[in-house]
Amino acid sequence: MREITREAARLLERAQIGEADAARERAEEVLRSASGDLADGPACMHFVRMVTFIAKNDPAGAIEAAELMLPAAEREGSAGWRASALATRAWQRLRLGQKDPSQNDVDRVLRDLVSAEAFAAEEREPIAAVNSLVAVAIGYWELRLYELAAPQFLMAYEMSRADDEQNGNRAMWLLNLAEMHLCWALELYQISHEDEAEAHTAEAERYALRAAEEVGGDDADAWRENALLYAACSRADRHDPAGAASDIGIYLTRLEERGFMATPTTLSKPFYAVALSRSGRPEEALRVMADAVQDLPPDADWLAAASTHRTRAVLMAKLGSRDAESTLAYGDTLAAGLWRQRLNTLHAARSLHDLETLRLQHEQMARAAELDALTGIPNRRAFDHALERAGAAPDAACHRIAVLLIDTDKFKEINDTRGHTAGDTALRAIADALVAQIGSDDMVARLGGDEFAALLEGCEEEEAAEIADRMVEAVRAIPDCPATVSIGIAVVSADDLPTALDRADEVMYQVKRGGGDGVLVCRDEETVLAA
Repeated sequence: MREITREAARLLERAQIGEADAARERAEEVLRSASGDLADGPACMHFVRMVTFIAKNDPAGAIEAAELMLPAAEREGSAGWRASALATRAWQRLRLGQKDPSQNDVDRVLRDLVSAEAFAAEEREPIAAVNSLVAVAIGYWELRLYELAAPQFLMAYEMSRADDEQNGNRAMWLLNLAEMHLCWALELYQISHEDEAEAHTAEAERYALRAAEEVGGDDADAWRENALLYAACSRADRHDPAGAASDIGIYLTRLEERGFMATPTTLSKPFYAVALSRSGRPEEALRVMADAVQDLPPDADWLAAASTHRTRAVLMAKLGSRDAESTLAYGDTLAAGLWRQRLNTLHAARSLHDLETLRLQHEQMARAAELDALTGIPNRRAFDHALERAGAAPDAACHRIAVLLIDTDKFKEINDTRGHTAGDTALRAIADALVAQIGSDDMVARLGGDEFAALLEGCEEEEAAEIADRMVEAVRAIPDCPATVSIGIAVVSADDLPTALDRADEVMYQVKRGGGDGVLVCRDEETVLAA
């Protein structure tokens, strides 16, 4: 799987530099290789496929791809890919809502993002972890919640830098930070917070220059040009506007010739015009913005459209247009309202985040209360709760469950001759050996001391005996451990579990009295020795 995730990381880069079709073709080839059905392929390739729809500005396709990715991530037990699917689906819903207001559900988007952030924090596999952090960051960014997006990008960058096997283009996350601070600055300019805006363009320059130094991989030149374009944009409103104008013109042309993503070129136009105007070239600046307005795609996001039109209006007003002054006044009123809306959304997101954190803490405390501290498996409390749930189920009378009571043989010998530390080590090894023999719907619990129990769902006597035999053999095979186990089995309907416990306990002690290291099955009122 590691090789597949590494290939996925490379395909993600290709998808974002104008090669989305080729990346999707390869991803779908890998997805179908398992069974011929896209749905059965690995989650990482579902993520690549989803990103190719994003690169093609197809949010409906991306959402559909995310729906296929979620069960794949759950099947693999990957918290990171699950977070990536949830977060990306969330912000693609925002994009879809821009085209279709009936799809606009900010509350649902926020809930998905907060859940995704929690899942992302659990992931340890580097590529899945990095992409989950970035997906969450982009989701918050799409909501213009820059304060929540920035820490996610920074964690993704630090994780990429710490992993030598990660794909070489960790500079992408620095580029994301540079672009985000430029967007933040543009929004602050809309509400006339110039000092704060300049602070963010200074941050953008810092991240862009670091990105230009750290780019790597086959497409390093394209990413470096993107970084240098952002670095030039960040200088437009501060120092060296003439140099900024020259550099923006150079890198804009190069990226457009490469067929690079539209976002960097659209974002850079207002900064280009500012740099030209501050360099004493207002007419040229106005021509750039007139072309930028003409080139705006119909589905351009609010900030891109607003900053483009506002910059043009500012330039026209400087050249004496009264119509531009009234347009600016109207635009500034709208921008102030949108800024207040942003702050309200930020407050809602933080409240949801606090609630989710509290819920997770409660869940962790509940899980900890039902885990055995020594072995890490369920404890007696968890076992008793499992019995109660099974007995209370609507189909309890017709649902069969096997109960195994397991006692360790010769455990006192280990404690007496080797000490309690060796005894603890043996108990952990025995627990691992027992758990390794059961299915995902079954349970092994430590009841206390050297006693264990197991519940096997939908299991009859013969199958339960086979599993118990494997448990006995697995414990025998533990290196440097003289302990064995005695197992008693009773199989009943779920509404009769207390009786099963008594019967399993009785036959387990028959094994103990016979020397241990074996299995007995209680069938009705008879005791049957397992094969």
